[in-house]
Amino acid sequence: MPKTLFKLDLSKPMEQQAHPGHNRWHPDIPAAFSVELGQSFRMECKDWTDGQISNNDDPSDIRDVILPRVHVLSGPVYVNGVAPGDLLVVDILDIGAFAESEWGFNGIFAKENGGSFLTEHYPKAAKSIWDFEGIYTTSRHVPGVKFAGLIHPGLIGVAPSMELLQEWNKRENELKMTDPDRVPELATSPQAEHAVLGTLKGAEFDRVVKEGARTVPPRENGGNCDIKNLSKGSRIFFPVFVDGAKLSVGDLHFSQGDGEITFCGGIEMAGWIDLRVDVIKGGMEKYKIKDNPVFKPGPVEPNYSDYLVFEGISVDEFTGKQHYLDAHIAYRRACLNAIEYLKTLGYTGEQAYMLLGTAPIEGRINGIVDIPNACCTVAIPTQIFDKDIDPK
Repeated sequence: MPKTLFKLDLSKPMEQQAHPGHNRWHPDIPAAFSVELGQSFRMECKDWTDGQISNNDDPSDIRDVILPRVHVLSGPVYVNGVAPGDLLVVDILDIGAFAESEWGFNGIFAKENGGSFLTEHYPKAAKSIWDFEGIYTTSRHVPGVKFAGLIHPGLIGVAPSMELLQEWNKRENELKMTDPDRVPELATSPQAEHAVLGTLKGAEFDRVVKEGARTVPPRENGGNCDIKNLSKGSRIFFPVFVDGAKLSVGDLHFSQGDGEITFCGGIEMAGWIDLRVDVIKGGMEKYKIKDNPVFKPGPVEPNYSDYLVFEGISVDEFTGKQHYLDAHIAYRRACLNAIEYLKTLGYTGEQAYMLLGTAPIEGRINGIVDIPNACCTVAIPTQIFDKDIDPK
């Protein structure tokens, strides 16, 4: 087993850890430790909310979650011998839940506090707790289903350069200012409240916290991509923007449906991840991997073969307005069609919504060229249910 180089106490918030992680992106956040090329190591991770959600039936903690606290990340890791322009090669060797914390959660965030993909349809908070038994999970809040997890880090990435960080803040603030009062907001600005910046203190903390980007969206450095197939056995090629790359990881999921549509998405959990790092010198230019990471999926995934597939097209469900090849609307319509069907099986809309966010749902952009409608699909594996769900 690789040596644990980032160890956590689940009873303490991130800033009180022996080696605090961080919840903002900035090149000047100090590395927690360094590793050599070819080295394997283990990192422990808190759940993305830093322990705000309890294993109970009360969704008020989802409703009242402190969003400026997320995502708490383990790291950064300084990789010796890695410089800007290189590709950092990261292998995910293994990943799992803590033996003392074999459960996770999913939630629908309240519209006024983060919202979700279907927030206009489901504006109120809801929660489901999922218990782990080996590779399988079940929930007392979404009965009648059992499925194998595909455990993965929702968030893994490297530090941005100062120039790239400034570009993020500029472009996202410009978007936010197009509708500054929108709920939920269009983008998340740098925010000092509840920030954790590793071991930074005093004037350096005050400077960095004004510039540090929130970890909510994916960006050029990887970040919160929520790719469910980025699991054990996967290899990631990260463009490197700073010396040592400064790799960080967190937001572990036991399972997730494509799109992570509830926002408090997948089955969130605390756990550990084993990584190995290497480098391709000058790889950004050699392979033209400059704007976003590239990855190879691992060989491990749930073996489901029978699906019920729901389509959606680019027509707004509220107004009936035709949109031009809008995949966002098409995927939303596919999800809503699947939810309406699941409601005929006895699930509430909220239960069906959380099921789509947690089970190994396959989401696809199937047609993106046939004007005016994009076609997206949501495929639900029928074998996860304890009864036949096909139309009769």
